[in-house]
Amino acid sequence: MSVFSLDSWLTLIPVVHGSGAYASALRKELLSTPFDALAVPLPASFATDVIRGVGRLPALSAVVRLSAQQDRFDEVDDSHETTSLRGTYVPIDPCQAVISAIRFALGERKPIVWIDSESDQIENHSPVFADCYAIRHTTLERFCAAMLPAIPPPDAGLGGGNLLERIDTMAERILAMRSTYRSLVALCPLETWPWLREAIQKKIQRNDPKPDQRVDSQEEFYSTDLYAIDPRSYLFALGELPFITGLVELARRDFQDDDQVVAEGLKELFVTARSSYRQELGNRARSITPLLISQCLKYVRNQTLLERRMTPSFYTLAKSAQQMMGDTYTMHLVNSAIEYPLDDPLADGTDGLEVMRLGIGVGDLPGWGRAKLISRLPGPPMQWHSLELKRRVEKKDQRRWESRWNPYMQCSWPEEDTQIESFRNRVAERARQILGADLARIEKFTSSIMDGLDLRETLRHWYDGSLYVKVNPPSIGQVNVTVMIFDPEPDPREYSWRTTWFSEHPEESTLAFFATPFHKQLIGPGIAMATYGGSMFIYPPRPIADIWKDPELDFADTLEQRLVAAACMHSESKHVALLSPTPPGFALKKIAKRYSRKLVHVPLSHFSDSTLQQLRIFHVLNGRQVRSYAADFIRKS
Repeated sequence: MSVFSLDSWLTLIPVVHGSGAYASALRKELLSTPFDALAVPLPASFATDVIRGVGRLPALSAVVRLSAQQDRFDEVDDSHETTSLRGTYVPIDPCQAVISAIRFALGERKPIVWIDSESDQIENHSPVFADCYAIRHTTLERFCAAMLPAIPPPDAGLGGGNLLERIDTMAERILAMRSTYRSLVALCPLETWPWLREAIQKKIQRNDPKPDQRVDSQEEFYSTDLYAIDPRSYLFALGELPFITGLVELARRDFQDDDQVVAEGLKELFVTARSSYRQELGNRARSITPLLISQCLKYVRNQTLLERRMTPSFYTLAKSAQQMMGDTYTMHLVNSAIEYPLDDPLADGTDGLEVMRLGIGVGDLPGWGRAKLISRLPGPPMQWHSLELKRRVEKKDQRRWESRWNPYMQCSWPEEDTQIESFRNRVAERARQILGADLARIEKFTSSIMDGLDLRETLRHWYDGSLYVKVNPPSIGQVNVTVMIFDPEPDPREYSWRTTWFSEHPEESTLAFFATPFHKQLIGPGIAMATYGGSMFIYPPRPIADIWKDPELDFADTLEQRLVAAACMHSESKHVALLSPTPPGFALKKIAKRYSRKLVHVPLSHFSDSTLQQLRIFHVLNGRQVRSYAADFIRKS
């Protein structure tokens, strides 16, 4: 016998509101439970509009009923505006277990009984239960039974008097159906489940021939209204993220199992955000690889476990993405998460309904204004969190900043100078290691192990018992010029900005580079952004002629050839470090030979894509005075 069964004719199933995983599990439970009618914990006055709203799915809506007795509810809300309107609403959300059950019953042509009290004196949120993610690894019965110790009894002295009244009302109306239906499935909120069972059992034990005819709430209400929901309010109306809710509906439409959608949908969310991110920024977009998404999801998991949750909150998703992928990608992630994929941007989608806006505990109703609204299907408590993101730059702001740009003043952002100089040191050190490895030799052991035992050569001569050691050559000296080619085939039309910058202090290199034009990417007053195509660093710094105007380099045909030619011409060392995606070709080697220099190739693949992408994007300031406020506008994309 199931833990949900109270009698041969009654199955009482608790529900957790606002959970797509629970809604999916409940639907499977209903499929396996034969019944003649479904009882739902909603008032009968909502029946017509709720059924109408369910029939509109996947279009989202809400049924609202305002109280006609408003004078005693006057108060000041969070926006300091006085409002006397109060009411309750039912979100027509496919990830709400009750709505999913109603939708199932309508599809199976089962009668629906509305058993909740009409009173609007209800709690504005449900108690905090275990995360419904656990249902994927257990049964609905075991999950609900495990919650029993966490369900407190309703205390009339602590505001639970109305809950006791609702429990008693639902018990009476369930028992009233005993003579009408041979088998009834009744739904109730999880926090009322043990106490509703107790109330029903007590009434059954009394064996009353007729249930008490209860008088419902004497409060006065306006009639219910069905409203379409403003897309900007989906986040407040739905139990799951709008994007996840859309995936659940898409799975239903395509006759797929939605059991894994809620969990796997986060991966789809990150991939969708990456697509829109790339579409907006093009080549300037940071490389969001599958590995980076996987690492970010692991970070999200760890942060979620620290919060003692199993399903991440929206804030955790956004904060983790910001820390690992930057502000711009996070903006796309947030925008993708709050979009409902089944909304047609070219269609009205309201079917003539008026559109309402929702917030936390408040709604803006057409013709009524602002009202304090309480959901009759409350999910977990919602909280505001602040997350500072770099906003998109408006075109009018860019035009204003461009008109005020002084073309005779340019300087770099010191934090990026430090990063690129540190990276230059790493590339130069790697070049010395590669050159040293090429000059290393193997000798037979005589009296010293030199620089260590060479196992490969020793094993190769195992038959004669000889030992072989490594001999590394002395240091080859410094590599004072480093060339970095980020784009293997740079287009001169794309990298039209070419210049040479001189150091401000001895810790900086003399820098020559070609990059995208900065004046097309203004992000603040006197602050622009560009992307390196290739660069040359001379360290220690010294003044040189502008390599892009030097006639001695006019023999070079391409941007990378001119950069390498300048590096070989100004290098005081015989070796020049070259960081590039592919080894230098015949043309570059010929240029190096012309200046009696040798290129030491450092593969670009030795460094992570995220590091390279972060270094390629740099900022140009319109004078040193801009550095005083540039940090307010500069954040890595």
